[in-house]
Amino acid sequence: MAIIITDECINCDACISECPNNAIYEPDDKWSYSEGSTLKGMVTTPKGTEVDANEEHDPISDEFFFIVADKCTECKGFHDKPQCASVCPVDCCILDENHVETEEQLLVKKAWLHSEN
Repeated sequence: MAIIITDECINCDACISECPNNAIYEPDDKWSYSEGSTLKGMVTTPKGTEVDANEEHDPISDEFFFIVADKCTECKGFHDKPQCASVCPVDCCILDENHVETEEQLLVKKAWLHSEN
């Protein structure tokens, strides 16, 4: 599963620097797959979709910090537990029931985001 940030977020900024995948963005910020990863140009996601890693996507939220589910690995391969949830002072970083993934899928995503190729 990916993590989501609920609307209880106080926009404190504690989570951003903790994310090893650069999957957390400030409200109203555009995001890309390439930011904080080794991805460049046209790539195929672990789900088989072809995307331009450099393309900027519209913000998911204009009010609260947000997590891009396609970049979130729950910190698998980096830490024992999601670091955003560990540092959140209001406990608003929770599992996203709409993006259920196995540990194996999360590790594949981590390898995809940080490949040496």
